[in-house]
Amino acid sequence: MKMAIAVVLAVLTGISVWAEEKTKEPEIRIPLIGETAPAFKAKTTQGPIDFPRDYRGKWVILFSHPADFTPVCTTEFMTFATMMPEFEALNCKLIGLSIDSIYSHIAWLRTIKEKLEYGGMKNVEVTFPLIEDIKMEVAKKYGMLQPSAADTQAVRAVFFIDPKSKIRALLYYPLSNGRNFKEIKRLLMALQTTDANNVATPADWQPGDDVIIPPPGSCGTAKDRVEQSAKDVKCYDWFFCTRKLPKDQAPPK
Repeated sequence: MKMAIAVVLAVLTGISVWAEEKTKEPEIRIPLIGETAPAFKAKTTQGPIDFPRDYRGKWVILFSHPADFTPVCTTEFMTFATMMPEFEALNCKLIGLSIDSIYSHIAWLRTIKEKLEYGGMKNVEVTFPLIEDIKMEVAKKYGMLQPSAADTQAVRAVFFIDPKSKIRALLYYPLSNGRNFKEIKRLLMALQTTDANNVATPADWQPGDDVIIPPPGSCGTAKDRVEQSAKDVKCYDWFFCTRKLPKDQAPPK
């Protein structure tokens, strides 16, 4: 009898553990710089997408917003849509996301185009894809949900993903504050300039500004750099030298 009871308890315990594991929520984790961007398939306002397969060879800015039909998000989408040709010229595609249905997305984007005028922007048509993420599958993969801020709304996350599908930079804004889109474009250009020219960019860098060359790898190299620097190189100290970079090389065409 005791053995039978023990067996029943063991079975019930096993079922309880199994049920608990089955009901556990997927881990919400923010992908880190240098990691491969999580892959996903999704339904969007521009048809289905398979990421990153559909975007190979392109830079991608994947960004989330809290909800459709909200004022801050509306100003952001109007701005992104207006700037879309500038990002396209930089070989960069835009992908938006919120935890709303495709029907809500379509209705909201139609309202933006047909009814709204803001900041000199009017008749704005959003033609980049906006992901339907009702089940929050993509948002969880990218850590776009911040439980302390909201359980069912994504914060304003921005992921810079390079042509090799690597995460190169990320920005997070709270629900209440809109993003700086000039900074998003500036950072994209800085990343592209860094890759193309093997340089770093200083604070507040803009295309046409001086760039920072890599520090020397030996004492002899450091001494030579300071004493015999090239005409277009300026050394502030052995570890800190800049050089000129024509505006048309930053970012590369």
